[in-house]
Amino acid sequence: MINPVLSEALKKNHMVTHRVHPTGTRVSRKPLAPQRLPSIPRRETYIAFLAVAAIALHLLLRYSFKFPPIAWHLPLDVALVGGGAPLLWDLSRKAWRHEFGSDLLAGISILTSILLGEYLVGVIVVLMLSGGTALEQYATGRASSVLEALAKRMPRVVHREDEKGIADITLEDIAIGDHLVVFPHEVCPVDGVVAEGHGSMDEAYLTGEPFEISKAPGSDVISGAINNDTALTIVATKLPIDSRYAKIMKVMEMSEQSRPRLRRLGDRLGAWYTPVAGGIAAVSWLLAGNPQRFLAVMVIATPCPLLIAIPVVVIGAISLSARRGIVIKNPAALEQISSCTTLIFDKTGTLTYGAPTLIEVNCASGFTREEVLGAAASLERYSKHPLAGAILKAAKNDRLPLQSVEEVSEKPGEGLRGMVNGRAVHITGRGKVNPAIHGIPSAAGGLECLIFIDGAYAGLFRFRDTPRRDSQLFIRHLKPRHRVSRVVLLSGDRESEVRYLAESVGIDEIHAGRSPEEKVAMVREAVQHAKTIFVGDGINDAPALLAATVGVAFGLKSDITAEAADAVIMEQSLDKVDELMHIARRMRRIALESAVGGMMLSIFGMFLAAVGLLPPISGAVAQEIIDLLAVLNALRMSLPPGGLTDF
Repeated sequence: MINPVLSEALKKNHMVTHRVHPTGTRVSRKPLAPQRLPSIPRRETYIAFLAVAAIALHLLLRYSFKFPPIAWHLPLDVALVGGGAPLLWDLSRKAWRHEFGSDLLAGISILTSILLGEYLVGVIVVLMLSGGTALEQYATGRASSVLEALAKRMPRVVHREDEKGIADITLEDIAIGDHLVVFPHEVCPVDGVVAEGHGSMDEAYLTGEPFEISKAPGSDVISGAINNDTALTIVATKLPIDSRYAKIMKVMEMSEQSRPRLRRLGDRLGAWYTPVAGGIAAVSWLLAGNPQRFLAVMVIATPCPLLIAIPVVVIGAISLSARRGIVIKNPAALEQISSCTTLIFDKTGTLTYGAPTLIEVNCASGFTREEVLGAAASLERYSKHPLAGAILKAAKNDRLPLQSVEEVSEKPGEGLRGMVNGRAVHITGRGKVNPAIHGIPSAAGGLECLIFIDGAYAGLFRFRDTPRRDSQLFIRHLKPRHRVSRVVLLSGDRESEVRYLAESVGIDEIHAGRSPEEKVAMVREAVQHAKTIFVGDGINDAPALLAATVGVAFGLKSDITAEAADAVIMEQSLDKVDELMHIARRMRRIALESAVGGMMLSIFGMFLAAVGLLPPISGAVAQEIIDLLAVLNALRMSLPPGGLTDF
């Protein structure tokens, strides 16, 4: 609800005036409701604890007290019913969908042990299966809550002003033409235009640019921006469902729904290991005519190096990454990084420092630097363009006073206009003016803008968004060191700016002027041809992060971007991106050593069981020894290596 004290204070200070509420067409549209995503289930953890308790109680009753066999088996029966049955049900559903993973062997072992009365063996296998799954859930963490985090940022109540004063309404009740009051530190609910008030808004959540954009009557505002210290009255130009923030939410939702399911390393290895183990078990049963042989082979064949060792390696990789300032949110994607051959970068803030600098003020005849820069800076206070900050900083360094501004307008494709101290000032790009205008210098690489005062060409500003010092070395080493065959620069900025950066750092393929929707389409197309990493930092990059094989958020500019990414680089450094790639490669190597080595030992044990040298209980013990060796090797992942960068 609105703060009544603040409301009264605003009225007394005449920060909000009452006006007749314009008639607007009411359209009933579904509001942006928070999305509730399912949480990570903890059932397997409980089953693992149940299996451990059942085995301990069984051994205690059997060897410490004189209880009849029915008492010994009761804990095992409880574990098989309470833990084994749910696991078997899940495995049967997977089999029905023709999803035959490495855990299928464990399910067959559980079922066979029950049929043959080997309940202790069955509970041990239940522990193996549920324990591995629980470890993986621990490594994975909670499910991504991208849409929920997005929706939570939008206000549920907005403040509409009419002839009766200010009244609270819901988001879905907003109509085009409504006058809405955005109080200090509130989130702007819709796209609109400032009708009254002077202040600023933080649009970093949407643009990825670390700038606070000044607002005055006539300035555009976008939904999702955070208002600063002054109340602003805006006129809604779009419905909430059609505003910019909602469109990004819609693209995000589509990306989340269409995100490809990554096939895990354990599943790929299990695809050949499962039929081999099943074949050995079946042949041993047929040749010996003894179903105990089948059970013995299946028990030692239980793929615990896949079910336990691989999750341990993943946990080690997550731990090592965290110590290096990298947060792994999706371990499945971590397994894919080393096989990605396409790398797509957003421009601002990833390969550059994200802070354009004014490097040249070229004034036309009859105009001075102080006159042109002062007028431009005065007007740029109210612009949402990223170059505004560079112009204001240059004016501040020159100690130029800012002048009064009226009639601010920044319509798409027309540039920034306004009356500065009674003079008409227009700031625009080269492509929006007549090239025959006399005195305009020829185009150069990078960023630039033209300034017109009272209709006459007054000057040209040139900027540079400085590339990171290590950008060129990083790009250059990707192909020989990481087998990356395609590097793309994908940006929403103008082509001249993007091309200048690409030439500076050594990227041949560029795509400029792309919207979030177009970025998603291009990333999806790239994923169809090769596994792809996308590196971005702004909320407008979040849908593309979801669409990529692996999405890497560069820095912490946006909580939404961090939620959408598979990995988050806490420190904005390309060294950390390289470290992530090396950690992923090392994790895959150790995982293969643990899994394949463990499976080879298991296959050797299967042949011993097939000829009768390993009964079921001995096979279970042998399998635990193999698991221990595999896990000990997997624990190497947690040990920090000598170096994690090579450029």
